Amino acid sequence: MKQRVIGDVSVSAIGLGGMPMSIEGRPDERRSIATVHAALEAGVTLIDTADAYHLAGHDEVGHNETLIAKAVREFHGDTDAVLIATKGGHLRPEAGPWAQDGRPEYLKEAAKASAKRLGVDAVGLYQFHRPDPAVPYADSVGALAELLDEGVIRMAGISNADPDQIRTANEVLGGRLASVQNQFSPAFRSSEPELELCDELGIAFLPWSPLGGIAKAADLGTAYEDFAVIARERGVSPQVVALAWELRKSDVVVPIPGASRPQSILDSVVAATVKLRDEDVARLDAARPAA
Repeated sequence: MKQRVIGDVSVSAIGLGGMPMSIEGRPDERRSIATVHAALEAGVTLIDTADAYHLAGHDEVGHNETLIAKAVREFHGDTDAVLIATKGGHLRPEAGPWAQDGRPEYLKEAAKASAKRLGVDAVGLYQFHRPDPAVPYADSVGALAELLDEGVIRMAGISNADPDQIRTANEVLGGRLASVQNQFSPAFRSSEPELELCDELGIAFLPWSPLGGIAKAADLGTAYEDFAVIARERGVSPQVVALAWELRKSDVVVPIPGASRPQSILDSVVAATVKLRDEDVARLDAARPAA
């Protein structure tokens, strides 16, 4: 598969987001493991998870990390090139809005717990999940710097960050910020400044919900006719066109579509082979929701 770079690691241009396998509406474990195996068979080498991907209000922190680790461990092929990225600092102690905990001491313990669940000596990519308004941002990112220095994590990233926070994080990390994971899709384009900054700095940009989110991904072609038109011309799905469009935004972009069915991730990886014309990209850049 086409490759992109995160830090000093080469990964597949399309990653796999693990969240749908562990939150509300999740499938049984057998189907989730089949989804991970289908991704690995197709050449996916980036899998994104988080300790907060679990049912809200349940005592199962790290459910998705444990599931992903099991699936990768049970895969029949070589997994040495697989990068499992996880996140800490978001919590789901009860139903409703997710909570934040950006205290340095919490993040350091959370990272060590994630490493244990993943069964690794050092987490490949550890990301601060979401800013905590109760904690100075530089202090939270400072914990990642310490984790890097201590060898608990190999690379550090941030998520749900604005341009100032990206600059702050990179400064606190001494230029070692490897990735920024923000929401970005045809329906959510307000992260364009962050994407452009990552392109300028050479930092990987990982769009989450790149197809518009679990509830809306299936209707992308209905909501955005331009994506559907180009999809019909190419003989692919509108979702594939959306991912191909995101890949054209910059060489630092690595979309991580969530999936809980083998068919979904197998469709997504097709995007790495689709070459959009400049006029296609311009049309999709200008695309707006159907009236």
